[in-house]
Amino acid sequence: MKRRYGLALDLKDNLELIQQYEYYHSEDGIWPEILDSLQGSGIESMQIYRTGNRLFMMMEVADDFSFEKKAQMDADNPKVQEWEALMWQFQQALPWAKDGEKWMIMEPIFDFKK
Repeated sequence: MKRRYGLALDLKDNLELIQQYEYYHSEDGIWPEILDSLQGSGIESMQIYRTGNRLFMMMEVADDFSFEKKAQMDADNPKVQEWEALMWQFQQALPWAKDGEKWMIMEPIFDFKK
């Protein structure tokens, strides 16, 4: 059974930076190595939504996906590290995040199914 995660992160509240961030997440701006990394980690689908400077990410993952495995794969991939350093120019941690935390896993509180 597929699992789904919601995650949140803030962008710096600067329209020019937000537009640059959105470009990097467009079809023309995304690095192919990042898409390869996502697929290789067991992420089957991912969407990012924005309101103001708040981001919400929805991920569906394979049964064998783990955040620990993804973190290790990312740490071992110089291109992902380059991407993460670039993205951090646009991002800022949520106020309650601990040092080093970026995307925060959200707790599901409501689930409607027909």
